[in-house]
Amino acid sequence: MEELCGVGAAAPLRGDAEEPKQGSVLFLGGNEVKSSAVVKYSSAPPQAAFARLQEKTDLKLPPANWLRESAKLGPAGTTILGNNKKSKPFSSFGMAYDFIDSVGNDVDVVSDSENIKKLLKIPYSKSHVSMAVHRIGRTLLLDELDIQELFMRSSQTGDWTWLKEFYQRLIDQKWQRKKKSKEHWYQKAILSKFLYYSINGDGAAQPVPSTSKQHQEGPVSGESDEAGRSSWPAPFEMPSSLSEDPGASNQGLKNDFVRNILWTFEDIHMLVGSNMPIFGGGRYPAVSLRLRDNNKPINVLTGIDYWLDNLICNVPELVMCFHVNGIVQKYEMIKTEDIPNLENSNFSTKVIKDIAQNILSFLKSNCTKEGHTYWLFKASGSDIVKLYDLTTLCEETEDKYQNPFTMPVAILLYKVACNMMLKKNQNKKHYGTIRTLLLNCLKLLDNGRHPQIIASANYMLSELFQLDEPKKEDSTDFPINGNSDESYSEEEEEMPDSDENGSYSNSSDPPDDNKAVAIIKSVGELSVPEKYKSVHRIRPSCAFPVCHGTEERCRLVLSYVLEGLKSVDSSVKKEGDLPAADPSTPIPLKYEDESTSGGPECLEKQMALFLDKMGSFQKGKHCSQSGMIPGSWQYKMKLQLILKSSRAYYVLSDAAMILQKYGRALRYIKLALQCHDTYCCLCASMLPEVLVFLCQCLTLCGDIQLMLAQNANNRAAYLEEYNYQTKEDQEILHSLHRESRCQVFAWATDLSTDLECQLSVSCKCYEAAYEILLFSNLKNQNPEQHIQVLKRMGNIRNEIGVFYMNQAAAVQTERLVSKNVSTTEQQLWKKSFSCFEEGIQNFESIDDATNAALLLCNTGRLMRICAQAHCATEGDFKREFSPEEALYYNKAVDYYLKALRSLGKRDVHPAVWDSVNWELSTTYFTMATLQQDYAPLSRKAQEQIEKEVSEAMKKSLKYCDVDTVSARQPLCQYRAATIHHRLASMYHSCLRNQVGDEHLRKQHRVLADLHYSKAVRLFQLLKDAPCEFLRVQLERVAFAEFQMASQNSSAGKLKTLFGALDIMVKAKGAFQLIRKELVAESEQKSKDKSSAENVSPNDSPTGLNKEEVLKLLSIFESRMSFLLLQSIKLLTSTKKKIGGINEEEVVLKTNKQVYSLLLRATANKSMTLLERIEVILNLLEQLAQNNEASNGGIQ
Repeated sequence: MEELCGVGAAAPLRGDAEEPKQGSVLFLGGNEVKSSAVVKYSSAPPQAAFARLQEKTDLKLPPANWLRESAKLGPAGTTILGNNKKSKPFSSFGMAYDFIDSVGNDVDVVSDSENIKKLLKIPYSKSHVSMAVHRIGRTLLLDELDIQELFMRSSQTGDWTWLKEFYQRLIDQKWQRKKKSKEHWYQKAILSKFLYYSINGDGAAQPVPSTSKQHQEGPVSGESDEAGRSSWPAPFEMPSSLSEDPGASNQGLKNDFVRNILWTFEDIHMLVGSNMPIFGGGRYPAVSLRLRDNNKPINVLTGIDYWLDNLICNVPELVMCFHVNGIVQKYEMIKTEDIPNLENSNFSTKVIKDIAQNILSFLKSNCTKEGHTYWLFKASGSDIVKLYDLTTLCEETEDKYQNPFTMPVAILLYKVACNMMLKKNQNKKHYGTIRTLLLNCLKLLDNGRHPQIIASANYMLSELFQLDEPKKEDSTDFPINGNSDESYSEEEEEMPDSDENGSYSNSSDPPDDNKAVAIIKSVGELSVPEKYKSVHRIRPSCAFPVCHGTEERCRLVLSYVLEGLKSVDSSVKKEGDLPAADPSTPIPLKYEDESTSGGPECLEKQMALFLDKMGSFQKGKHCSQSGMIPGSWQYKMKLQLILKSSRAYYVLSDAAMILQKYGRALRYIKLALQCHDTYCCLCASMLPEVLVFLCQCLTLCGDIQLMLAQNANNRAAYLEEYNYQTKEDQEILHSLHRESRCQVFAWATDLSTDLECQLSVSCKCYEAAYEILLFSNLKNQNPEQHIQVLKRMGNIRNEIGVFYMNQAAAVQTERLVSKNVSTTEQQLWKKSFSCFEEGIQNFESIDDATNAALLLCNTGRLMRICAQAHCATEGDFKREFSPEEALYYNKAVDYYLKALRSLGKRDVHPAVWDSVNWELSTTYFTMATLQQDYAPLSRKAQEQIEKEVSEAMKKSLKYCDVDTVSARQPLCQYRAATIHHRLASMYHSCLRNQVGDEHLRKQHRVLADLHYSKAVRLFQLLKDAPCEFLRVQLERVAFAEFQMASQNSSAGKLKTLFGALDIMVKAKGAFQLIRKELVAESEQKSKDKSSAENVSPNDSPTGLNKEEVLKLLSIFESRMSFLLLQSIKLLTSTKKKIGGINEEEVVLKTNKQVYSLLLRATANKSMTLLERIEVILNLLEQLAQNNEASNGGIQ
């Protein structure tokens, strides 16, 4: 035979012209039957034309070429000529192995054509039927189960005794081996000789005299009982090659058929093996050749036989040669579609179709368990067909390996699953089927005998679960959790059985039939159309398990991985040969506890060791403690299983991280890295994707350590989570420790109680990930990973920088006595500055302007902390703004300006831009305030200080955005108002203290007035700063009084006086706000007296400083009293008329009245604050009414 072609591919046939047309459809009997056949593989040579034998040719004499190879026939000649039509017990498995693509999915039945014919003839034939049925997915494999041969073997070897006893007890109590008659062998012999005569194309075949009649009457060569018996393998003899490589052997089972045909009969798809001889000649390119005894008419069984053979092989014509006692009489040619209408051989093709559909439905409905061997049996002469589950019967009596079908079925289940796995990305809906195939395969296998297949099947099971699925569980790409695969489902819904649709109930059966799975009570039922249709709809479950979350999915994966690891480990060496390792005993750590080893400093050494080891992997170093041989299947499988477990633990860790279970997350990432460590120990060279995955693990580990540092309050809970371990995890670790100590990553995965150490470990994890990307040249291939690692490095360095900065600030706060900066503080500044600088470099290297700006901003804040540290203690009354303070504040300004340059414009990141602007404004404001409040007069002139303060204030205003609406807008407005107030106060002060230069005095006067008015305008916008507004107004009044003192004319003084009173009237808004708050406070007190007791006398719940209010109110009353008195004096003494006598009298009268009321109010010491404010508001209201009149009169 030629070599078999690749699995699932149709072989390129030689001599296509002589072959039947592939895929042609034959319509027979008035469109009653549809049949098409596609030759998937053929080892037959081009068809030879058959030679018509002359009449009177004696077929009892052998031709010269009998049983010899022929060039026309090729090496398959003896098979083609039908020397051995006997079906082998494992023939369907040979075909299934070769066409693995068809099994489990597209094809309903795989079998020898002889078995198909035998099944379809059941209602017409009295002969016995005995077949083994196996289910693989939706495909049934049918093989002849020769009970006689089986029991002969049982008598010799003792195997199958349980089946023999069962058979004798239930079916045939007086079982005896039936010997085949001489007539049977005679017919076989003349058929063989006839076919050899027919291939002699030259017609010169001469009979040769036979020295013995054994050729005529004895068994034909190749048909002896011994030959048949030898086709049965021992109950369990595992070929050594199979244990080494599951793909290397087909369990010694071959596809011995000349043709493998994909035959579609109606809606049934069958993969059929046929050895029928096909010849050329006649009106058609192909004919089948038959030999008939002229004295015996063709019966229905023979007609069905010939018809089905021609349908299966797509042969359009039959040539019949008639003989009498071996002497050729005549030839007759019959079309295939005419065969059902032959005399004495009439049969309905529609009935044959119904029989086929009913038998398939019956078998599919009852042969539901994959891996089980079913036995379809009909006794000779009986009308009852029974189906038994031999696997269940066998398990009740003996070891399952007594069933010789066990291994072929297991291997086939495995192969079909493998084949489907290769296409899993396109067929995710078949995951349920693949899983069922593999689980059923594992049920049939023994770990001691088949470790490789078990390990491989478990690995494939773990591969079915997608660890990197999106977080959204209800993915609509494919219904993976629904019973969507079609491998078992025939129809949409399950129909209840009913008697009229074919009942399989055993209730009416005799008690000795209770072992049968199902029974056809009468073969006549098979001819009834759709008798078993309803049962065809039963769909055994093979749904993919519904995983309700990531953890459940990963746990399933790990359970399969563990089984695989156990299988590999048990095959490498017995556990006793290795140093004992108890999974429950902790493994001693390679590194010391961080608390005793000097904290973060020791990390440097551990990192160096780790990177050195990582570098050594690149050079191809590896070692296994268990003694696995590199390149062996155990070695390859363990690597895959370890990597899978590492990925599962990574996903578990990531899921725990999302749930904020940081202790659990650290435990899982520790396990993931321990798996990776073992992988590194075994692996000769690290694949790029494995190194990238290691980077992901280290990055996640860094994230977890950072989150642990940021959530120190829950440390006890995290420690408990971290120390918990499942039995499964312990067993996986036990398998890992057979190969490695798993300590390479201990520095990264220990749970420390020290905040600084946790931050350092997190940083080292990111650095390690970055180093791996660098020295493996993976940076360019994985730009996203590279960016993520650098981002995290920048972020952790910012965190550490802030940590050291806060520590420095805390030390500074505690430093009360010493005026000098301590060495500790300076060290902390340096560490913080170094971290910020490295972080800025990280962000700048990936063009992350926003984060770089934030770190520059933090560096500015550090500079301000340094500046604050250099100021003298508060108790020092000689305090001056020092040069060191100025230096650090200027450095802070530089960093803030760099941050703004980094961002470029506000659109890049408005929030960060506004934040940097605010910090810059604050820095300038602080510098100006300190210079103003603690003027360095020992070093600089007053004018220079004033100039520097003015410039700093103006710059602070520049970066203080009062117009943009945001949460910070009120703060900006308050800051701007304060700046204007301070500048106004400064110019006011300059004006008071300055003598001489009139131009400069005028300039200061204008500037003071300008800034006071701006301050008032901004304070008026704010609803929560009445005291500040009042203070500014009082300063403006004082400014007016100062100006009035230098005026000589009464009119000028009066004008200034009325201007000052107008300022006082405008302060009414501030008093209204204060009154509102006091009223609210009073109401609150009346509602809750107990809360009133807790309120201090100076601070109301609304945040109003009563002491400040009282102070300002007293000043306001005194200034108002002074101004009213002055106005009364001036108005009385002046001789100038103010807009007529009436107006002057009204103003004077009002002022006198207000002044009188004010004096009485200030004299009354029993008045409350609220009452005093009510009086002031009342007086201001009276003044406001005359304000316009007085102003108009003055003008």
